[in-house]
Amino acid sequence: MSEAVDYRVNQASEAAIAEHLRRCDGDFVPPLSGRVEIDAYARKIAGKATRFEAWAGDVLVGLVAAYCNDHQRGIAYITSVSVLRGWTGRGIAGRLLDDCAKQASATGLRQVSLEVMRDNAAAIGLYSKNGFVAGKADGAFLDMDLYLDDGRKNEQRA
Repeated sequence: MSEAVDYRVNQASEAAIAEHLRRCDGDFVPPLSGRVEIDAYARKIAGKATRFEAWAGDVLVGLVAAYCNDHQRGIAYITSVSVLRGWTGRGIAGRLLDDCAKQASATGLRQVSLEVMRDNAAAIGLYSKNGFVAGKADGAFLDMDLYLDDGRKNEQRA
């Protein structure tokens, strides 16, 4: 898998998103299909989320989907982060998270938030490495936040 990765925003079709999520299903903790109906979730993401995408040819290999519309509170909410198994370890997820943070900041948002299973150490490590800090723990979930108005973090992102 030495093919070049092309980064795009909002180019994936609903069908491409659904196919990608199905291919990543077992890598979610717990599996995504146990929590949502994948076709309906892909439809919602395609229709309402801002999608930060990594493509290898015509294959969607990475996706960060976020709702960047809470301007009253100044928060973007990431609903999904996924990279196809054969493409992990290349910095794709980090780049997509960074693209999301830059877009959120450019539209005046001050924070990017997400929720992760507390026992998903790999995901927590990824988010921490990319500047997210742990917040409230609620049952099996942990809230993590990236504060965009912190000058020190903004310097790291520049």
